[in-house]
Amino acid sequence: KMLMRVLCTVLFMGALPSLAEVSQGHISVILLGATGDLAKKYLWQGLFQLYMDQVSSGHSFTFHGAALTALEPGQRLMFDVLKNLACPPDESPDRCAVLKDQFLKLSQYHQLKTAENYTVLNREIQTLLRQEGLKEAGRIFYFSVPPFAYTEIARHINSSCRPPPGAWLRVVLEKPFGHDLESAQQLAAELTSFFKEEEMYRVDHYLGKQAVAHILPFRHQNRQFLDPIWNRHHVERVEIVLKETVDAKGRTSFYEQYGVIRDVLQNHLTEALMFLTMELPANVSRAEEVLQSKLQAFQSLRGLEKNSAVLGQYQAYASQVQEELQKARDYISTTPTFAGVLIHSDSLRWEGVPFLLASGKALDERVGYVRVLFKNRAYCTQSETLRDAEHSQCKPKQIIFYIGHGALNTPAVLVSRNLFKPVMPEGSWREAVGQSNLRIFGQPLSDYYVYNPVKERDAYSVLISNIYHARKDFFITTENLLASWGFWTPLLDSISQQPLRLYPGGVENQHLLDFEMVSGEVAFTLAEPVELLNSNRLMPNDYKMIQAKFRQNPLVSAWSEELISQLASDIEKTAHKTVAESGQFHLALSGGSSPVVLFQRLARHHYAFPWKHTHIWLVDERCVPLTDTESNFFSLHSHLLQNVRVPYFNVHPMPVHLNQRLCVEEDRGTELYAKEIMALVANARFDLVLLGMGTDGHTASLFPHSENGLEGDQTVVLTESPVKPHQRMSLSLSLINKARQVFVLVLGKGKHNITTLLSRVGHQPRKWPISGVSPSSGQLVWYVDYEAMLG
Repeated sequence: KMLMRVLCTVLFMGALPSLAEVSQGHISVILLGATGDLAKKYLWQGLFQLYMDQVSSGHSFTFHGAALTALEPGQRLMFDVLKNLACPPDESPDRCAVLKDQFLKLSQYHQLKTAENYTVLNREIQTLLRQEGLKEAGRIFYFSVPPFAYTEIARHINSSCRPPPGAWLRVVLEKPFGHDLESAQQLAAELTSFFKEEEMYRVDHYLGKQAVAHILPFRHQNRQFLDPIWNRHHVERVEIVLKETVDAKGRTSFYEQYGVIRDVLQNHLTEALMFLTMELPANVSRAEEVLQSKLQAFQSLRGLEKNSAVLGQYQAYASQVQEELQKARDYISTTPTFAGVLIHSDSLRWEGVPFLLASGKALDERVGYVRVLFKNRAYCTQSETLRDAEHSQCKPKQIIFYIGHGALNTPAVLVSRNLFKPVMPEGSWREAVGQSNLRIFGQPLSDYYVYNPVKERDAYSVLISNIYHARKDFFITTENLLASWGFWTPLLDSISQQPLRLYPGGVENQHLLDFEMVSGEVAFTLAEPVELLNSNRLMPNDYKMIQAKFRQNPLVSAWSEELISQLASDIEKTAHKTVAESGQFHLALSGGSSPVVLFQRLARHHYAFPWKHTHIWLVDERCVPLTDTESNFFSLHSHLLQNVRVPYFNVHPMPVHLNQRLCVEEDRGTELYAKEIMALVANARFDLVLLGMGTDGHTASLFPHSENGLEGDQTVVLTESPVKPHQRMSLSLSLINKARQVFVLVLGKGKHNITTLLSRVGHQPRKWPISGVSPSSGQLVWYVDYEAMLG
């Protein structure tokens, strides 16, 4: 019997204690895509390492390589790879030779192309086990194939190649797991129709990198030191970086679809971010607790916007795409090959701490690291040359998880000597001795406690071992995958046509890609003319800001960014003037998407705004709970209120949620809001009302032909929207028209038609409610961007 002969040979060489211990059952490993690049470079070596590590574990193994290639050429290709497998340096040559020989005997090739092929494979596994008298423990299917093939393979495994009841199934999936949130949801839905969540192991090979994999254990083992300082009060910033010297040549078909954010930041760097920001569970060895903490960390991340990122592309990329993908000479790629992204967490622990993620191709060095830089509040009277690294509080304080390559060229954990001497597991990490003259982040290596792995292991070997041990916390669950795409997709959508900074590549980049944080945003430190993607498009400098008339009222028009800046300044001026006159400023703000950029501008650039004396009111609200993301108040809170200091009692959300019901007339929410306005706002006359305009001419939540709010003396009304959520609460036209000032903000090409129409019609509020806005003794000002004005 083949398996018994193999076991006896291994026993003879001293690898197994006794045959009697081979009782835990048999594991079949099926590698799909067995002749592909990933399999050749990493996966077969990882499987061989698994066999070497577990040969005496009590399990027996067979390894099945599979691909679309026919039997004979496929066998030849696969065994050419297997012959080159290597043992670790500390393995004895004799034992290595025996184990390698036995691994080859336990490996076989199959062509898996049709449903029948999978049925035959299943039959062969069952026959082999019956002949050998072994019980099946489980099967591992490793998908080293493109994602478009996942569904068909999953269907075949589910229908024809599942292990029998009592044996487990583990299906290993390689990225990319979708292109955005929608595609990830679709792929996840397809896979969950064939496999249970506990059966799927989505690989991010960065979780197998020894320095990354040690972040959580390090935090746990050093709790006594880190608990007081692992927070916003002590951490100045965090950098998570992966730099590459290679370009995308030969991979442009993949890269053109994905780019650097999808390829590196959304997965590798985000996983490292989660290990840093998540709350430590009570038991870091329990996968369920770790995964739940990661999910909570995702939920604390502040949403990304266009100005959260800087993007670049190395100059040769376009010509490589043209050549490899047969694109026309005038083809212009908008795919970034470099990205720097600023991320914030709104958790109590990390609020205000900047997390910088950066990655790119054709950069000056190959290196990966996670760097936590601590604040330094000390002043040292002694000269710098006399400062002792271990005791001087004036030297930088940092913890670095060095992923690899770079100056050290090995995984490492570095802790500044003036922080603490870390606790490290003796069996797997050792302190580096004989410090070299290297400098890391401007400091000599002797300023750090430095630890390296006792045994350096490839990431895939680590992950394959974790698959064997069912360590799900080293893999990406469906829930965490969708949380990650939900976080990154809005940014990807907003930057899809953003101009990229071109860079020459390598050391010639110099300072071109340096970027800095300014008021919660990031920008390149060096001003560089950006080549226009469409040279016919007029840019902001081509127009001066237009100040004219629209519907017989003042008009301010500019490109959107400049327009928002002007509007924010005008609101602040109005606030200061009003507070000087009456001591307080009553500001009513509309919902919708247009004001979001204004809220962000006010929060990030207008630090002198008199928030302490400002009352914030809502112009309209959707009939949903205030914590619902559809709520106007939720948007206002997320983008403005949580970032400025408005007194709690000066914030006045609309009472749409009363008696555990939404906008029920008997609850008299409209009367309550009207009474609150009458009680606090002199003569119910707001100092400033900010409105938007819909493509149908609606404003606030006053829609064409609305039964309430367009006429009469009611001040606050319930209305119906043609789109969900249908029920709304809104200030009426009569109340809006009592205001001292009304500003109307109109942004985007989508508003061009209604803007043009509105310039030609008179006062017809039943058709176009916005046309009824006409303050009786106040001023109306229109803020319309060029895209809405000119199309």
